[in-house]
Amino acid sequence: MRLAFLPLLLAPLMAPALAQASTLSVCTEASPDGFDVVQYNSLTTTNASADVLMNRLVEFDAASGTLQPSLAQTWDVSPDGLSYSFTLRPDVSFHSTDYFTPSRTLNADDVLFSFQRMLDPTHAWHKVAPSGYPHAQSMQLPSLIKSLEKTGEHSLRFTLNRPDATFLATLSMGFASIYSAEYAAQLMAANTPEKLNSQPIGSGPFIFKRFQKDASVRYSANPAYFAGKPAVDNLIFAITPDANVRLQKLRRGECHIALSPKPQDVTAIAADNNLKSVHTAAFMSAFVALNSQHPPLDQAAVRQAINLAFDKNSYLQAVFENSAEAANGPYPPNTWSYAAELPGYAHDPQKARELLNAAGLADGFSTTIWTRPSGSVLNPNPSLGAQLLQADLANVGIKAEIRVIEWGELIRRAKAGEHDLLFMGWAGDNGDPDNFLTPQFSCASVESGLNFARYCDPQLDKLISDGKRTSDQAQRSQLYKQAQQIIQQQALWLPLAHPTAYALTRKQVQGYQVSPFGRQDFAKVRLTP
Repeated sequence: MRLAFLPLLLAPLMAPALAQASTLSVCTEASPDGFDVVQYNSLTTTNASADVLMNRLVEFDAASGTLQPSLAQTWDVSPDGLSYSFTLRPDVSFHSTDYFTPSRTLNADDVLFSFQRMLDPTHAWHKVAPSGYPHAQSMQLPSLIKSLEKTGEHSLRFTLNRPDATFLATLSMGFASIYSAEYAAQLMAANTPEKLNSQPIGSGPFIFKRFQKDASVRYSANPAYFAGKPAVDNLIFAITPDANVRLQKLRRGECHIALSPKPQDVTAIAADNNLKSVHTAAFMSAFVALNSQHPPLDQAAVRQAINLAFDKNSYLQAVFENSAEAANGPYPPNTWSYAAELPGYAHDPQKARELLNAAGLADGFSTTIWTRPSGSVLNPNPSLGAQLLQADLANVGIKAEIRVIEWGELIRRAKAGEHDLLFMGWAGDNGDPDNFLTPQFSCASVESGLNFARYCDPQLDKLISDGKRTSDQAQRSQLYKQAQQIIQQQALWLPLAHPTAYALTRKQVQGYQVSPFGRQDFAKVRLTP
């Protein structure tokens, strides 16, 4: 699944500007970390970069639940599952801007560059990302991919060291976006590789124009987009951390779409003929990560006590206003391999005290709760949620200090393992349950920083790895159910909720759909008079 509101910077977004139907304004909840998406793991950054600027070899279609061609027109998989051959579209143009003019269309060299920079430690671009490549590392791509070779101007082949049933789906994730090797070479020659993060070039439906941190991101439509020029000429992300302010701007016509509304906002607009809401069941999980490397959270009994101390039903009612389903594990109940037989932790403060006493903590202990300043789909009211957890923990003798940390800093420090209890959320990029398990619970993901529980267990790691080695869904389900059992017994998370994803729009917005994965597609959105 944040930052201070700066209203003076948004004057160009006022209602008169929106009279031009070719400009789509979207009120978003936070600034992106940057635009070189491979460096980051937040959905906000994926939305502002991969979703509007970039394309992947394949895309996952949420409606059909299938992978669809994108930059790759066709692909073949060898019978042993070790070789993946792709044929690229011949007509894909990279963006032309005032800082880059491509001399050729996309070819296999661009795909090679995009992956080799993440996989090859000796690659000239490998060390450009200060924090590394968290998704590639957590998904274990360096050890999975044996080789990547160009087989023609518009064809290439991945060879794997082992079968991996999730490989194709992984290629639809934002971090697998394809970059221009020509642009990268230009930046390296000028000794300005950092500009890949601030002046991005892609092949997607929109072209980057400029970014004002905490204020706005501006894009223009790509007239040469291979899937057809978007219906709007310009796209603006109006960065508006406060959900109340996002609703106000929507009402005043300063935004056409408001993302991550509070549950009560959805009800509040019902009588407004100028507004409407769109929603879908989200393939997401909200949770509190318990840092198993920080004593006394390194004891399973203590983590279990925290789960038992928390009144989840009261939390869901107060924070989500019953618009979310209670979570008992890492992924939503409609996911195949979901272990419905695992009961979760009922609210039982007395048993929590008993566990703490048995762990030698009869007098409790002190800890910290980290949360973000502004709401999102996965955490509509961060302040209230943290206060409810704080009160429930105090009831069993645990003294928890709430620390509100700006989103970008929170992600950076949490990936470094500095947190104790961390309000967090995870959105799967596709319908595969491994999209939760590998990033959040594998040993490789501890090193990359995405495993916020900081838990590495050989047995759990093997179950996750074995589940990826077979394409037999029944076998994978059994392995993943065993993994869920360990995750629950070890109480690595305090699971919170599986939310409904909402967005609010003005009536003239047509063609916009909410993705269950939190991704954003504005290429087909149009504005009626």
